[in-house]
Amino acid sequence: MTRRPAPRVVIDDASRDGRVDVDGLLADPGVEIVVCCGSGGVGKTTTAAALALRAAEQGRRVCVLTIDPARRLAQSMGLTELDNTPRPVEGVRGTGSLDAMMLDMKRTFDEVVERHASPEKAAQILQNPFYVALSSSFAGTQEYMAMEKLGQLHAQDATPSHDSPTRRWDLIVVDTPPSRSALDFLDAPERLSSLLDGRFLKLLLMPAKGPARLLSAGLGVVTGALNKVLGAQFLTDLQTFIAAFDTLFGGFRQRAEATFALLQADETRFVVVAAPEPAAMREASYFVERLAGESMPLAGLVVNRVHVDDEAGITAAAAQTAAERLRGTGPVEDVTADLLSVRADRLAVAEREHHQRRAFASAHPSVPTVAVPALAGDVHDLDGLRQIGDLLAGVSTD
Repeated sequence: MTRRPAPRVVIDDASRDGRVDVDGLLADPGVEIVVCCGSGGVGKTTTAAALALRAAEQGRRVCVLTIDPARRLAQSMGLTELDNTPRPVEGVRGTGSLDAMMLDMKRTFDEVVERHASPEKAAQILQNPFYVALSSSFAGTQEYMAMEKLGQLHAQDATPSHDSPTRRWDLIVVDTPPSRSALDFLDAPERLSSLLDGRFLKLLLMPAKGPARLLSAGLGVVTGALNKVLGAQFLTDLQTFIAAFDTLFGGFRQRAEATFALLQADETRFVVVAAPEPAAMREASYFVERLAGESMPLAGLVVNRVHVDDEAGITAAAAQTAAERLRGTGPVEDVTADLLSVRADRLAVAEREHHQRRAFASAHPSVPTVAVPALAGDVHDLDGLRQIGDLLAGVSTD
């Protein structure tokens, strides 16, 4: 039987009761990056924004990198006016500051090309149809560019002067892309850099001379077949793109490796986010194990939108039985039966969710967890984010 790796969990005294010490995490000056990860649709963006706001209002200089915020959440942070550049969020209380940005995948890719290629090569690449398709919609590009942007933000100084460099932000909170699988965030950069550094693409550039002549002759047969399948113009665009991009191949892999090392560093913490549903909790479990395998530090698990059984005295089965007995015996009794049925359904949901959380805790007993109750509505302003921050930190919001 394969032994699953034990998570590299960062535990301090406040976390030893099994709950994530959110305020301790955000207050630790040694923590410079917090990465919120998990499968799509589990509330990563809201969690990242709430953590960033709470840290800023506790005195830190924070930048939150969001990927795909809901419209109301974006409006609450002023993101409707923002682009690929961090800009200040208005309304932050306390002595800290909060900048926010929404990742523009293509613009980030363009910036990489412009920074690392000559002006002539950059113009040639940016206008190439294959590059336009790759930078806009290729699977894994968004995840790779999120890591590129994280590396840029972490290296950014507060002032143009480098005599005594100080980072512009002392905490960066990252909302990972809304991938179908949480593992895509770690896997996609490797896939993309492998594509850009792949042997097949470099074969297309191999000169037809010297020892390569024979191979190039065989390659001509292959490219001829590709011309028939893909079209001559497609292959020409691809070859032109690779020729212009050749000097950047190694840089993509090198920066991906550097950012991957940053994610393994002691100044980074991962917060895995899930919903109390079987698929999301399985993803969370896989991701915890993957983080362990990659030696990446885990702060804990956030389970969002939990239905809490906050009333005692009746079980789901008893409520449903009472509803069935009352139904049809009179108008008042029918209303009571409906209320009991609703109560039974709520209790059943809470019980199923509790089972999911208990199963995770059993499989990963060392991982601190915090459950965030489901709210009546969406978060659409900073007060809503403050409420989420309080719930994450275990502070009563009554």
